[in-house]
Amino acid sequence: QVQLVESGGGSVQAGGSLRLSCTASGGSFDNYLMGWFRQAPGKEREFVAAINWRGTNTYYADSVKGRFAISRDDAKNTVYLQMNSMKPEDTADYYCARKRVAFNIGSDYPKTASYGYWGQGTQVTVSS
Repeated sequence: QVQLVESGGGSVQAGGSLRLSCTASGGSFDNYLMGWFRQAPGKEREFVAAINWRGTNTYYADSVKGRFAISRDDAKNTVYLQMNSMKPEDTADYYCARKRVAFNIGSDYPKTASYGYWGQGTQVTVSS
C-alpha cells in the first residue's frame, strides 16, 4: 500500500517562494494522477494542482494559476509543487494525494473523495 510523505513547508514573506516535495513508497506511483490539496484553519480541504501519470498534463485551481507549478519525477517517485509570488491566503497545511483509479483524470480530479491515499501534510505560512 502506497505511503506518501510531504516535505519543504515553512514560513515565507508575501512575494516569496517555496518548493514542496512528496515522495511515494510501498505501492504504485507511475500510473496515477497525483494531486496537491491544502486546508486552512476552519476551512474545507481544497484542490490546488494535479499532474497526470506521464507528466504531460497539469491542472490548477484558479487561485494559484500562474503562480504555482506542479511536476513529477517518476525515477524518484516524487511529485513537486513550486510556489511563487506567495500570498497570505496561501497559508495552510498542504497535502499530496494519489487518485483512486489508475490512468484516470476525469471531471472529479479536484474532489478530495476521488483520492485514496494521502500524506500527513506540511505547514506553509505566508506573512504580510
